[in-house]
Order: sequence, then C-alpha cells, then structure tokens
Amino acid sequence: MTEVLLITPPFTQLNTPYPATAYLKGFLNTRGIRSHQMDLGIEVILELFSSAGLKKLFEEVEFDSDWSDNVQRIYALRSDYVKTIEQVMSFLQGHNPTLARQICTEEFLPEASRFETLDELDWAFGSMGFQDKAKHLATLYLEDLSDFIVECVDPHFGFSRYAERLGRSANSFDELHAHLQEAPTYIDELTLDLLQKKIAEADPKLVCFSVPFPGNLYSAFRCAQFLKQHNPQVKTAMGGGFPNTELRDLKEVRVFDYFDFITLDDGERPVEQLVEQVVRGKGENLNLKRTFYLKEGQVYHDNSCPFPDFKQSEVGTPDYSDLPLDRYISVIEVANPMHSLWSDGRWNKLTMAHGCYWAKCTFCDVSLDYIKLYEPIAAKTLVDRMEELIAQTGERGFHFVDEAAPPALMREVALEIIRRKLTVTWWTNIRFEKSFTMDLCKLLQASGCIAVSGGLEVASDRLLALIDKGVTVEQVARVTRNFTESGIMVHAYLMYGYPTQTVQETIDSLEMVRQLFELNIVQSGFWHQFALSAHSPVGLEPEAYGVIPEMKEISFANNDVQFRDKTGVNHDRFSFGLKKSLFNYMHGLGFEMPLREWFDFKIPTTSIPPNFIENALYEEEFISPKTSSKIIWLGGLPQQRIVPGKKGRPDQLELLFHQKKDVLTIRLDQLSGEWLVQQLEQLKNGQMIISYGKFKEAYEAAIGDFEPFWYSKGMQQLRGGGLLVV
Repeated sequence: MTEVLLITPPFTQLNTPYPATAYLKGFLNTRGIRSHQMDLGIEVILELFSSAGLKKLFEEVEFDSDWSDNVQRIYALRSDYVKTIEQVMSFLQGHNPTLARQICTEEFLPEASRFETLDELDWAFGSMGFQDKAKHLATLYLEDLSDFIVECVDPHFGFSRYAERLGRSANSFDELHAHLQEAPTYIDELTLDLLQKKIAEADPKLVCFSVPFPGNLYSAFRCAQFLKQHNPQVKTAMGGGFPNTELRDLKEVRVFDYFDFITLDDGERPVEQLVEQVVRGKGENLNLKRTFYLKEGQVYHDNSCPFPDFKQSEVGTPDYSDLPLDRYISVIEVANPMHSLWSDGRWNKLTMAHGCYWAKCTFCDVSLDYIKLYEPIAAKTLVDRMEELIAQTGERGFHFVDEAAPPALMREVALEIIRRKLTVTWWTNIRFEKSFTMDLCKLLQASGCIAVSGGLEVASDRLLALIDKGVTVEQVARVTRNFTESGIMVHAYLMYGYPTQTVQETIDSLEMVRQLFELNIVQSGFWHQFALSAHSPVGLEPEAYGVIPEMKEISFANNDVQFRDKTGVNHDRFSFGLKKSLFNYMHGLGFEMPLREWFDFKIPTTSIPPNFIENALYEEEFISPKTSSKIIWLGGLPQQRIVPGKKGRPDQLELLFHQKKDVLTIRLDQLSGEWLVQQLEQLKNGQMIISYGKFKEAYEAAIGDFEPFWYSKGMQQLRGGGLLVV
C-alpha cells in the first residue's frame, strides 16, 4: 500500500517532469515513507494525442458551419491527423528519428493555420538540420490540433496550462467554485479517468497535489473534488508554488470541501508531519507545519510543529522513478536554439541553492521564504546527486532551477565536474553580475554549461537602481559578451511597465535590447509586463514607488494586485510592438528598422546612441587578479622545442599545445618555459588548483620578477587558450 501519492496536475511541461514531486519523493525515501508519483499532465497529453484519442476527440464534436475556416480545415483532414499522430508522437519522444526526413518534405503532415507563419525554414535550421526542423514542424502540427480543441471542445485547453484565467488574481473563490459545479469537460473526463486508475493501482492514504502555477489550479481542484466524491477515505492536500505565493491569506471555508490540507513553503517537513499524524495516526492532537485545515468550521493555520525545516543536505536526491521518462515529448515552438531549451530535451532538475543570495529586487517576493531563506548546497553533494540521477534516469542533461545560481558555487560545481571527468550538459538562471569574468565563463563552459538565463529587466540604469538589481546595462553587456564568447548562450528576461517608467525609458530600453541582439551577445529574450506582487517591496510599500494599489477583500488568492501608476502611462499599448520586435531580433531580423516601425502609434526617438553597447564593451576597466583567485589549467602538456636565440639573445622554449580545434604555439625564455611546464604537469586538466598568490610566489622563488612573465605575449596567449584565473 502507498502512503502518499504525489501528483502534478495538468499542465506544466511536455518535455520533462516538473521537479516538485521528484524532490518530495526523494525526501520521503530518506524518511522511510512509501510514496508514488504521477505527472497527470503528460498522461493526459499521451492519451489525447494518440490515434484512438484523436479518433474519439473528432467523434465528440459535430460539424458546425459557424466554425472558423481553420477549424473546418482541421476537421476535414481528421483522418490524416489520426493516421499520422502515433508516428509524430514517437518521433517527438526520440524513438523514431528517421521520420524527420519525411516530415521535412512538408508532404507528410496535414497543415492548418499555424504553418502560415513558416518562412525561411532553411535559413533557420540549415540544409542539414533535419531533426530540429522536423520537431518545429511537428510542434506546429500539434498546435493546430490544440487550436481545434480550444475552439470546439474545451476553451480552457493549453499545452502548458489549463484554465489558467481561473487561477490568476482570484481574490474570491466564487468563479472557480462555480466552474467546479458544472459538468466535467472532455479534458476533465480524460484526467479523472486516469486519476481513478492510478488510485486503484496505488491505493494511497494521502494524495498530495503540487500546484506550481495558476494553470494547474483548476485541475487540482477538479481532481480533489472527484476524490471526495468517489474515494472519501483518501485525504487530500495541496502545496507548491501557487499556494506558497497566493494562498497565504486564505479564509475561504469552501476550499476545504475539496482539500483537507493546504501547506505553505518547503514541503518536506509539512508532508512528513501529515504522514506521521494523519496517515499513520501517531498523534491525537495535530501539530502540523505551516498547514491550513478546517477546525470547528473555520480556516485554521497550524504551525505548532516544534521541529525545524530540513537542511538542503538532508533532503536527499530527487527521485524520478514512476514517471514515464521515455514518453515525454520534445517540441520546438520558436526557431531559436536558446529559446528551445525550455521545451526541447529531457532535463534532470536540481537546485544549487535554496532561495536567492541577492534577495533585493523590488519586484520580487523577497519577503517569502522561497526567496529570502538562502542556503547553498556543497558542490560535492550536488555533483554526487548529479551522478545518482544519471544512474537513475540515464540522462546527462541538467537544469539547475535556482532563483539565481551563486557564481562562487557555480565555479566549485564546475571544478568538481571537471575533476571527476564527468560529461554532462547543464544550464541555469543567474544574475548578470561582474563576477562572471571571461575566465569564469570559460570554466563553466568546459564543465558542460551551455546556457544561462538572467534578468536584465528594464534596460535603464535609473530603473535598474530603483529595482535594486545591483547591475548596470553596461555591466550586463560585458557579462553577456563573456558568456557568448565562451560558447554559452544567453537568455534575457525583460520587463516593461515598472512603476514611474516613462515612455522615453521604454523606447530607450528597446534600443538597448536591439543593440544587445545585433551584437549577438544576447541570443534569446522575453518581455513581460510588470505585475505588482503583494509580497514584494513594491507591494509592501506602494507609495514609495509611485503606485496606487486597488485593494480588494481577500478570501482566496492574494498575490497579483491591480494598481495605477501615478505617471498615468498606459503600458499595455507597448506589449505588441515590444514582443514583435523581439521575435524578429531573436531570428536575426529587423535590426535596421527604425523603432517606430514596431508600433502603430507615435513614439519618441530613442536617446540612446547607436553604438552605446559597443562602446561599453570596449571601455572595460582592467582588474588585476586577486591573490586568492584560483589558477586552473584546462589543457594537457605541450610539446617542447628549444629555439636558439639570435644575436646573442638567450634561447627560448617553444611550447605547442594541441587543443580541440587548433594548435596553440607560444614562446617563453627557456627558464620560464621549463618552470611553466612543471606547473602545468600538476595543473593539467584541472587535476590540481593553486591560488594566484601561490603561483606568483613560486615563480618569484624560482626565477625572479613575476610581472614581466605574467604579462608577456606568450602568457597572454596561454590565458586565452585555457589557463584561467577564477
């Protein structure tokens, strides 16, 4: 018998499991608690997008002449969809790679309106990029089917969300409750049928729903409602990102017609207490951790458990067992290599550090534990967990899902990966801070880092200071240059509509972004409009930021707050132009177009010089290495050859370093060259690391003055070829 069933309700990601249940299952393993997990979202997708599923779907509807032309076309081609869906899904699961060539003929898949956006496919993917090109075409094919479902079957459907609107800013429970009184939709019925089968199979005592986003909320409630009706002996609980941010002020009694418990913040201790006291019945009086439940007809928040939260070193390795890892599907929505990382490929999810080491950004939920309680994990422990997950899943791709990965810890993780000669591919979220030197970026790339994402937010130094981002636009440009030139892709989160932002600042911000993309030091980005969070510094002190909140009575969700900006600027009208321009910039297009061309209303001329970012890259100040910095050599040993000195000059030592793409040849005076080779013997391939200070002392003890040696032409060449100071 299973004590706990962990469920991610529809829908999150298609290509990889959302990690919350895997994190919890890994923890429960360390406590001897029997658990099972289910990604109900991918199960529904696999059921729906099958030949039997599509056949049933098309039978569910009757032709209607009022349908859009697009939907009528899809319905007319329904037999082609039923015929091709199994092969397409198999291909997207990585099981049928040869189908790519057939898909790329553009004669295999039925095509509807999504394919109208296709242009210059060969330019985007190259003449030989069959796999990615085919994934993109297959993604458009699925999106056409999604359009059919939304128009004809269920308007709430979406591949990465379901009935999202019902969960957004739902200060009152009324609308969601009313929808739950209606008959289940077609998608609901698929979901509930799969849930019932899993309940019969696992026979759990407690079902915990992890709800990370508003787009999971409705399904979680629908499933909990079903369990109350058909399996009333099973206790239900909800936790995850949505309740952690939205339900902290919960007063709505009707919520507990569906859920017995709602937990907040880190789930390990709250779930363990539920198991011990509710499932195993070890306590007559409940002493729970950050848990809401109904007590004497009122919503009661119980935080009487005397035990502290578990340290990150104690929570165990995430456990992905029970999940159909070989059946997730990789899709490519946009022909941009960086952008596709969120939807393409299987990624094991890990966290380098709990919380955020900066925790100052004024738009962020810095008052909540998931941000403010910063706790890094030791590099050796992290890489141990990476090796455990490789053994468990067979996958060597890792996405570190940090709020902002700490640069010092990233350095140590990279060194540990290199020491163990571990071949992995990884990416994470960062702050664009000056710690990311060219040398550190090269080290990260050598360890397998392929991409980083980070918040540029509003590309305006005045607003970045107001946000307390701790960076400037020039600094961001230099850091993104360092990553890009090291072979690491960069995605920038961009924001518009921050309080007091003027129209001029919005246009200037767009010009900054245009230059970053034109210089190819940022490869991907996403604009989002500022949202006022009740738990952010702006939300807690709105007057200090020129914001007038529109407060409502809160009985259910409380996070996004409607507000008026005292400047009176209508930021909504910029949305289309900002996103359209960015879409083009990500594809290498439109850099020469005046900014006014992206908008259907008059805008001011940018005040940013056209070479602002380029100049920032050239004006970088020289910083001498710190004594405590580490010397790392990523290469092997060189071939050596004595070059006789001319006209009485001393002999030189020529060193030939065979690297992956070329041969690096440098010359040093013979004594210095021989000393250097001795050092590289110890340092080769990251085997040993010494400080810059010790390196300098050793040279001065053996040879003499260090500065002429360190800044010689040969050593500068070697610095560019893999001798790093980090």
